[in-house]
Amino acid sequence: MKVLGLIVEYNPFHNGHLYHLNKAKEIVKPDFTIAVISGNFCQRGEPAIIDKFSRAEIALKNGIDVVFELPVVYALQDAGGFAYGAISLLDKLKIVTDIVFGSESADKQFITEVAKVLSINSTEFDKILKKELKKGISFPNARKFALKEFLKKDVNFIKKIENSNDILGIEYVKSILKLNSNIKYNVIKRIGARYNELNLTNKYSSATAIRNAIKMDKEFKEFVPDSSYEILKHTFLKGKGPVFLEDMEQFILTFLRLKRREDLKKTYSFNEGLDQRFINAIKNSTTLSEFLDNVKTKRFTYSRIRRAIFHAIFNFEKEYIDFSNKLGVQYARILGFTRKGQKLLSKIKNVSKIPIISNPSLKDKILKKVLSSEKFEINKCLFNWQFKKDILASNIYTMFYPKKTQRKYGVDFRKPIIIEGKNERNNYRSDRKRM
Repeated sequence: MKVLGLIVEYNPFHNGHLYHLNKAKEIVKPDFTIAVISGNFCQRGEPAIIDKFSRAEIALKNGIDVVFELPVVYALQDAGGFAYGAISLLDKLKIVTDIVFGSESADKQFITEVAKVLSINSTEFDKILKKELKKGISFPNARKFALKEFLKKDVNFIKKIENSNDILGIEYVKSILKLNSNIKYNVIKRIGARYNELNLTNKYSSATAIRNAIKMDKEFKEFVPDSSYEILKHTFLKGKGPVFLEDMEQFILTFLRLKRREDLKKTYSFNEGLDQRFINAIKNSTTLSEFLDNVKTKRFTYSRIRRAIFHAIFNFEKEYIDFSNKLGVQYARILGFTRKGQKLLSKIKNVSKIPIISNPSLKDKILKKVLSSEKFEINKCLFNWQFKKDILASNIYTMFYPKKTQRKYGVDFRKPIIIEGKNERNNYRSDRKRM
């Protein structure tokens, strides 16, 4: 049996995503397809344009069989943390045979070569990397130049490492190697607009351009599949979106004005003087864009700054993030499945090394049961911490719905799993039968 795993954000699901999904299926010819999707916050350090359940529903309508949520403690990390969280979840299910990811270069040999270099402990490479970091540039740039020197490559090599999807691809393979996973991987050539393209250009426009079009109230129908368009529009009509980072401006600025440097120093990602830059910048900023500009340097990119803001808001303690990046995902939260996917879930429950959560209300019962079994590879403290952050992320996200009556607390405990192909959506309460 072949099971394809895809690591996605679908923010929102567009024509390029459908192309990637269909192409991946052509390559692998899977019996089932699983997606691991970021929850309500994405790797760029921004809220998703619509909630995780709506995005999961779109995925199911377009050919995914089961959708799992990537815990927010990984979704809001850099490429390395994001990739490790997603790969560890897929690996611990013990049923995924293949992954396929998009890549600007589509050069599997290049991606593998770089991933292997980054996976070994090399004193020589570390020495070169430290030399580059002393120049005050960002870590991604320092690593890029260090790899060029270490591998003795030309300028074309550098260009490949500048591509967002190539960077992620390297981290996926690196995580597979780190976990000694049996998952096979393949790459698909990314087509259409560049990842950060701001304007709608052709059939395969970027998610960034589509979000910008939505923000400016421009028509975007031709750039997304019909099902995606319908669910997006329906979600907007209900007043549950769109949600943009700018909507959180006053909340973020107020929150940061209340923070002290000693608070930030305890938080993940606040090193290399970033804590002091935050404190200085918030004193001289009246808008979010002004704050970002005041913190920005060659070393601190906008994406890193945005992620750091949410690390502070969610109180991502350094020790727990380090722990998470050592032990991996502690559970697999189901957001939705198809009737076909339900058959796969029955198989997963027999082999998975982490508990499958379909009803968060039963979390404590599930934890008690798995701790009494030697089958599972989880840490009680880390399980509770990761779970608590996911619930917090939802409770904060819903506060920024356009319609006030939609901003209810505890959506994770009230929202039923999406079951594609069923007229009514009910909770899939097989947790009681599991374990």
